Amino acid sequence: MTFDRVFTQAPWETEIGHCRAVRAGDHIFVTGTAPLDDDGGVYAVGDAYGQAKRCLEIISRSLAQLGASMADVVRTRMFVTDITRWAEFGRAHREVFANHPPATSMIEVKSLIGPAMLIEIEADAVRPTAH
Repeated sequence: MTFDRVFTQAPWETEIGHCRAVRAGDHIFVTGTAPLDDDGGVYAVGDAYGQAKRCLEIISRSLAQLGASMADVVRTRMFVTDITRWAEFGRAHREVFANHPPATSMIEVKSLIGPAMLIEIEADAVRPTAH
């Protein structure tokens, strides 16, 4: 089996030793994706919906680099710092996955790696490799 990896400019990739996404055969695993802007700062500070949308945009780009799309996502995990804002996070998730809803979890955590981050999202996808 071959492995293909996607890397971004996130500083934690080097410091922690991980990649944005890895494809192992037909399976694609996208690491916890934080709402970073193009300059590495936190995107949409204070905006739960905006941060969730940004995480999903980054996930979508990573999947595309591995030949997949959001329609191939079978599972997501949303780690949020304030579960009372579930509807805001959920609205962004629903907009992206309305036609192909994955299994999902939304879990409240004490904090994320950046104090202004409200959400981090993981995704697993299945997309057959070209033969």
